Amino acid sequence: MAKRLFDLIVASVLLLLMAPAGLAVALWIKLDSRGPVFFRQQRVGRHGRLFHIHKFRTMALSHAAGPLLTVGDDPRITRAGRWLRRHRIDELPQLIDVIQGHMSLVGPRPEVPRYVALYPAALRERVLSVRPGITDPVSLAHADESERLARAADPEREYVDVILPAKLQGAAAYAERATLWTDIGVLVRSLRVLLAP
Repeated sequence: MAKRLFDLIVASVLLLLMAPAGLAVALWIKLDSRGPVFFRQQRVGRHGRLFHIHKFRTMALSHAAGPLLTVGDDPRITRAGRWLRRHRIDELPQLIDVIQGHMSLVGPRPEVPRYVALYPAALRERVLSVRPGITDPVSLAHADESERLARAADPEREYVDVILPAKLQGAAAYAERATLWTDIGVLVRSLRVLLAP
């Protein structure tokens, strides 16, 4: 209950504070390439419930229906999108998902159904026992995921066989030990990453 209240208060305050910057980003996206401001994609939430995640659109509309994985210097990414991704600003609209109750500020990153179908049963239950989050210790540890995939001979196989199992173990560990105080620590670490040059 305390975690949900914390999420609601912080997400609401952040949305209000960042509304002017959000409008500027929306205008930049519209001027930079044709298409909507937001990208919405089906993800798997708590207890396996499906929801549509919100992000600022970072890919050209004509190339959006490509591979699920974004690898290195992906040609589908727009000029604005490249900057938004580098500074993780494309993730900020997920504050809407937090207010709606689909996500938390901190929790395992929500996956697409295709990859959740690959979760081992025991880990699936543990990882999906909590709301997915905008940030978590695993995403901080795997901040270079796109570059790692770009170096792989087969990015899809690298993700499924190497990266996904490691992320699942970390997500399950988070789900078992998370408290409001550990979440605040993750938020502080995430803020440092965002503000780092």
